[in-house]
Amino acid sequence: MEIILEYLKSVLFGIVQGITEWLPISSTGHLILLNQFTPLTVAADPARNQEFFDMFKVLIQFGSILAVVVLYFHKLNPFSPKKTEREKKNTFSLWGKVLVASVPAGIIGILFNDVIDSVLSTPYVIAATLILYGVLFLILESRNKQPKVKKFSELTYQMALLIGVCQMLALIPGTSRSGATILGAVFLGCSRFVAAEFSFFLAIPAMLGASGVKILIFLVEGGGFSGPELGILLVGMVISFIVSMLAIRFLMGFIKKHDFKAFGWYRIVLGIVVVLYFALSGAQMMPV
Repeated sequence: MEIILEYLKSVLFGIVQGITEWLPISSTGHLILLNQFTPLTVAADPARNQEFFDMFKVLIQFGSILAVVVLYFHKLNPFSPKKTEREKKNTFSLWGKVLVASVPAGIIGILFNDVIDSVLSTPYVIAATLILYGVLFLILESRNKQPKVKKFSELTYQMALLIGVCQMLALIPGTSRSGATILGAVFLGCSRFVAAEFSFFLAIPAMLGASGVKILIFLVEGGGFSGPELGILLVGMVISFIVSMLAIRFLMGFIKKHDFKAFGWYRIVLGIVVVLYFALSGAQMMPV
């Protein structure tokens, strides 16, 4: 019965991951907070539970990444026989911009990942970044400027690098990788559509790289999973994939008629709730 409960929790975590990875509201922050209230319990040893959760929140991201690859396979595939030579050239150029934008976060992530996880994964840091970027979304959307970049061919490599710097800031829990990159892209003059899609494409190397490093370290240090643990991981990844497909389609449809203010207000309200909960209850956040 207990293992069934953990599978149900995995479904819940997969849903949260699938929604929050692509909406600009911070997937890591939501997963950490969710684990506070309904932690995954795969063993009697709290240290083992924490170790499992650390890898769980990394591995279920693969479901989210796969959703982007499936939905945008044609657009991202430079070898598609259905594309003209010009379209293939533009696709290679898009990948070049994605790789350039991935450099800043890649360097900082490798150098300071452990410090970021151990020092900045606190409820007040998460709350502060939720509120800060929520306010930034409201300010940015109040400018009402017309975008100058309405297609990827108009996005320069310099702009891509600056968006990558914004992605670097998302290493701080609660920031939101998609939120930081969308904010940066819109600020630089990209349309919401271009900003959102470029953020999705940036996730492929960013999440694969970050997840790959953590998995490699885990395996080198002798880590592994039991049969039930592998089942829980698989359920989380599958649910994350399905929900990510729906979330991406929702967001792209939403921004055709709306701006990002709703997400800004959501972040602010959630940040305030987090502060009040931990301040008034005296609860201590579990280490991550």
